Amino acid sequence: MDWKYLLTSFDGRINRAKFWAGVGVLVAISIVLNLIDALLGLQLAEGVGILGTLFAIASIYFALAIYAKRWHDRDKSGWWSLIVLVPFIGAIWLIVECGILEGTRGPNRFGPDPLA
Repeated sequence: MDWKYLLTSFDGRINRAKFWAGVGVLVAISIVLNLIDALLGLQLAEGVGILGTLFAIASIYFALAIYAKRWHDRDKSGWWSLIVLVPFIGAIWLIVECGILEGTRGPNRFGPDPLA
């Protein structure tokens, strides 16, 4: 898997497996960094660590790149990632659309089928 493409590019399409792999890596790194913060006492406030906070800020970009490519696989604009800003329903919508539903079969306006 091309991790640089997955985490930094907003072009193209990815399937559900790559979506969940990318999200899983971001979550795993976040957990590890928060544990390091707790073990080393690098806390800015109660439960808020320096390394975890820096990674959380950086991971916004990485997550948006992953989401955009997954929305493209669903034949929708990457701007649909903003649906997450709608309280409660937006997060559920994003999980269903990007993480559960099948992508467009065959090529679409964003590129070839990632499963082909």
